[in-house]
Amino acid sequence: MTVDSQGAVSAAPQDAPGNEAGTPKTPPPPSGSKHVLQPPRGRRSLPHGTLPYLLIGPAVLSMAVLLLYPLVRNVILSFQQVNRKELITRKPEWIGVENYTELLGDSAFWTVVVRSVVFTAANVVLIMVIGTLIGLLLNRLGTKMRLLLSLSLMLAWAMPIVASVTVFRWLFDEQFGVVNWLMRSLGLEGYEQHNWFETGFSTLVIVMILLVWGSIPFVALNMYAALTTVGTELYEAAKMDGASGWRTFWSVVFPNLKPFFLITTFLEIIWIFKAFAQVYAMNLGGPDRESETLPVFAYIEGQGQAHYGLAAAISVLTIVMLIAAMSFYFRLILKQEEEQ
Repeated sequence: MTVDSQGAVSAAPQDAPGNEAGTPKTPPPPSGSKHVLQPPRGRRSLPHGTLPYLLIGPAVLSMAVLLLYPLVRNVILSFQQVNRKELITRKPEWIGVENYTELLGDSAFWTVVVRSVVFTAANVVLIMVIGTLIGLLLNRLGTKMRLLLSLSLMLAWAMPIVASVTVFRWLFDEQFGVVNWLMRSLGLEGYEQHNWFETGFSTLVIVMILLVWGSIPFVALNMYAALTTVGTELYEAAKMDGASGWRTFWSVVFPNLKPFFLITTFLEIIWIFKAFAQVYAMNLGGPDRESETLPVFAYIEGQGQAHYGLAAAISVLTIVMLIAAMSFYFRLILKQEEEQ
C-alpha cells in the first residue's frame, strides 16, 4: 500500500527497489548463525614436498656419519683378520665367518656371555626395585624433604664415572678403606687389609653397587614424575575399599604406570649391558679376566691382544643380543598399546 502526491491511498503493489520486473529475485540469506568459520589463528598447515626432508637432513646426515658409518666398518672388520701384522702392513685378510665360528666355539666367550647376562639381570632388578621404592617415598614426603632427597639423587646421578669409580676404590681399599675399618669396628674378623678385588665375583659385586647407586636416581625421579599423573581419586577409592599399601600399588599404581615400567626396564637393560667404563676402570677386567663383561672382553681382545677382527665380531654379537632384547620389549610395549 502506497500514498501518492495528493494523499490518495493506492493498493496496487509495486516492486521493491532493485527488484524490477523481469529480473530474478535473489534467494533469502540462509537462516542460522551468520558467522563464518575461520581457521584458528597461529596455526599453519603442515609442510609438504621436500621441505620436511630438508629440515631433517642435517640430523640424518650427522647420524649416518657418526653412527651408521662406524657400524658398517665394524661389521666389515668382523669378517677380516686384523692383527698386529695386518695393522702394520694395512692389508687385512678377508676370512669370512671364521671370527664368529671361533667365538661361538670358545668356552671363554660363553662364560663371559653368561656372566654379562646374570650381571645385567641382577643390576636391573635391584635398580628397578630400589628406584621404585624411592620414587614412592618422594611422592609421600613433604616439600622440603622431597627437595633435599631430589638434590641428593641429582648429585649422585651427575657425578662423573671415573670420579665415582675412584671413590669406590678408596672405600674398598685394602689398607685404608672405609669398608674394612667398618667391618673391624663391628667386631668381624678377617678384615685386616682384606683385598676386596681378589676375585672376579667380589669385583663385580662392587661394580654392581656402583652401577645401582648411579642408576637409582634416574628411575626414582622418573617414577615420582609418573606418580603425579595418577589421580588422587584412585588412591581414595582404594583406601575406602580397605586396600593395603601393597594392594594399592599392585591394583592402582602398577596398571596405570605399566608403560613406564616397561620402557624404564628396557633402558636400564641397555645401560647396564653395555656398561664399560665402570667395569674396566674398577679392576681392568681382572683378576685373571674374571670380571670381564662383553664390552670389556671386546676391548681387551682388541686393544690388549691386538685381535681387532675378533673384537669387532664380539661387538657385533653384543649388538645382536641387544637387538633381541629390544625386539622383546618392543613387542610388550606394542601389546600394551593395543590393550589400551
